[in-house]
Amino acid sequence: MESTVIIEAIGYIGSALVLVSMLMTSVVKLRTINCIGSLIFTGYAMAIHSYPTAAMNFSLALINIYNLIRLFKGKKEYSVIKLQATNTLIRYFLDLYENDIKKYFPEADKNAFYNCAYLVCHGTDAVGVLLGTMDSGHVINVKIDYTTPVYRDCSVGKYLYKYLAGQNVEELLVEKASEIHGQYLSKMGFVSLNGCFVKKL
Repeated sequence: MESTVIIEAIGYIGSALVLVSMLMTSVVKLRTINCIGSLIFTGYAMAIHSYPTAAMNFSLALINIYNLIRLFKGKKEYSVIKLQATNTLIRYFLDLYENDIKKYFPEADKNAFYNCAYLVCHGTDAVGVLLGTMDSGHVINVKIDYTTPVYRDCSVGKYLYKYLAGQNVEELLVEKASEIHGQYLSKMGFVSLNGCFVKKL
């Protein structure tokens, strides 16, 4: 009886993970969680001798693994456009993703003065934006550094920071970061100093 309960629990966990993956806005997270759920459900299907279900879920896991490899190995081609912060395209982008931007930058004011504005594009799609102020010392005080959910795999940030280094920007400074954005900054090589995050380019 106890083993039956454990097997049923495994089945529920696998199903729950597959369902949760459908709520993910990030393609990487969606495929990763879906893959784990499919593998767990494969084990459950094998345990109850439902081999067609096991074969289907194992195939789904393989498809997810294949696409994850393509995502990480495939080279994304980005371009950066330097614009005025009041540019219509920048304003449209900020308005379009306003609710999501507030999750990561709750204190940022999209209407504040910024003398640095960079829009990152993938083909014809605008996928990221950086807004801030730069002093004469080639340091950008970053206020908004946002990437759309589909491209939130760090590749946009890596490309943008490399581009900025080529534009004689020497340092990026984030004076205050939310907890979730602070995790991203640490992953991108920022160092926490006196409550600020700093990255040398």
